Amino acid sequence: MTATPVLSASNVSMVFGGLTALSEVSLQLHEGQILGLIGPNGAGKTTFFNCLTGLYTPTRGTVTLRGRTLPSDPAAVTVAGIARTFQNIRLFPSMTALENVMVGRHSRMKQGPLASLFHGPAYRKGEADARARSLELLDFVGLTGLDDELARNLPYGDQRRLEIARALATDPAVLLLDEPTAGMNPQETEAARQLIFAIRETGVAVVVIEHDTKFIFSLCDHVSVLVQGQLLVEGAPEVVRGDPRVIEAYLGKPPDEVEAEVRQYAEEAGRPSAAESTMVIPPVRERDGGSEGGNR
Repeated sequence: MTATPVLSASNVSMVFGGLTALSEVSLQLHEGQILGLIGPNGAGKTTFFNCLTGLYTPTRGTVTLRGRTLPSDPAAVTVAGIARTFQNIRLFPSMTALENVMVGRHSRMKQGPLASLFHGPAYRKGEADARARSLELLDFVGLTGLDDELARNLPYGDQRRLEIARALATDPAVLLLDEPTAGMNPQETEAARQLIFAIRETGVAVVVIEHDTKFIFSLCDHVSVLVQGQLLVEGAPEVVRGDPRVIEAYLGKPPDEVEAEVRQYAEEAGRPSAAESTMVIPPVRERDGGSEGGNR
């Protein structure tokens, strides 16, 4: 892990009219890191993603990628090196799996309008390169042989993987995944976990939003917890998992009651402290509203 973060959000606030969706939220993501972002419904998680990707312009605060301030323009942010998936799958259903990935690849193609109009040698070479890279990515995410299948005909788990392949086609330095395992069965969830590990091995840093905290704690190097638009706690998974404030945020119990329960659990398990306990926060499976404009 390098000393300089690849992605940095500093004191990001987002206010909609009189509603403060985010308040002074800061985050640092280093190269090769997988960071989990968790919190109850309405915590502001997707709003924060929208600020990172230029979909929203923060009311206050800055977002930088490798030291450069990012513009408030999603297309420019993609070119800069940040890609994302959405809570609700956003594929082109009437296009093939290959065509969906090639859409993402076009952000890295250099052909100008004249080359595209006349389909000259530069255009044909660019299209061939984009096709080859897209096929590689389909193989990488486990969709080998499905390149000619329409996106709408793919099983749900394959559609999730296809959306990740399309995001990777932009050659990102940072990949933001919004609930990548939502609706998946245990086998698909484990496959998604292994895929994210493989993505990290390619040098891409990853931020994951998930309600399934068991998945997050088994995946991430670092976990940040948002509650009511504020950063409640952050740290290593084993520390965050045993923090009474985090358990209270999910279970809605008073801090003293939560601390007593954690202490009792630790004693019964023969562990000296709550931070070292193996208590797992139950997954919150309620779904938020739409991924745009909803404060999660």
